[in-house]
Amino acid sequence: MNNSSVLNREIPLCNLDDLEERQAIELDIDGRRLFAVRQEGQLYAYWNICPHLGIPLNWMPDRFLDLEGVLIQCSSHGALFQIDDGKCISGPCSGEHLMSAILRREEQMFYVAANQPMPAAPINLREQALADLEDS
Repeated sequence: MNNSSVLNREIPLCNLDDLEERQAIELDIDGRRLFAVRQEGQLYAYWNICPHLGIPLNWMPDRFLDLEGVLIQCSSHGALFQIDDGKCISGPCSGEHLMSAILRREEQMFYVAANQPMPAAPINLREQALADLEDS
């Protein structure tokens, strides 16, 4: 799989009414995952890759927020990100941002917009560790 590519088609994500306040939804697109969180009647979407380690943020499907449900939290090292702009406010990647995914809204329906860059596929730590063992 190449390092990065462009999303060449629009993909339905969800209807805003399907999510409760501060609820997240995740979607796989060609081996890359993005997630969106509803906050104050808006949907904020990011590619599911931690800027620190290049690994997925969530520890379970659709679970991206801290215990208080206020911030996005990386399950690997606890970095905290603001929902509305993806900025890391605590942790080893402090000051960095999550990579935004561009959405298009049509009434209450949200779509992942076409013609936007997609990130490199996330690192699978288990697969990498097994490959490292085979090489040694």
